[in-house]
Amino acid sequence: MEGAIRSHKDLLVWQKSMSFVVEVYETTKNFPKEEIYGLTNQLRRAAVSIPSNIAEGFNRGSQKEKAQFLRIAYGSTSEIETQLLISRNLGFVSGDQSAALISSLNEISRMLNVIVRKI
Repeated sequence: MEGAIRSHKDLLVWQKSMSFVVEVYETTKNFPKEEIYGLTNQLRRAAVSIPSNIAEGFNRGSQKEKAQFLRIAYGSTSEIETQLLISRNLGFVSGDQSAALISSLNEISRMLNVIVRKI
């Protein structure tokens, strides 16, 4: 069957969230060195948690478990948005950078929300 989803890697939301992780890592390279254990670490960990939780949820047995992991991934999107706004307010990222990242994040968030509602 062509187009069948056999793995979490086949999910568009997982693919987009993997690309988002790279964007976050690239952006946070320019953060002040004293933020390595602060916002840099927080943003990176939260970004990594999105595709990680999608993958874990995909491989869970019950629909309830799948939905729970997707909700955790969804929650991480709000956490990241807040951290990006803080980063912008502190001057670590420009308004344009934060807007572009938040736009990508909103797309991922919407996709997760649709999947959770379908489950």
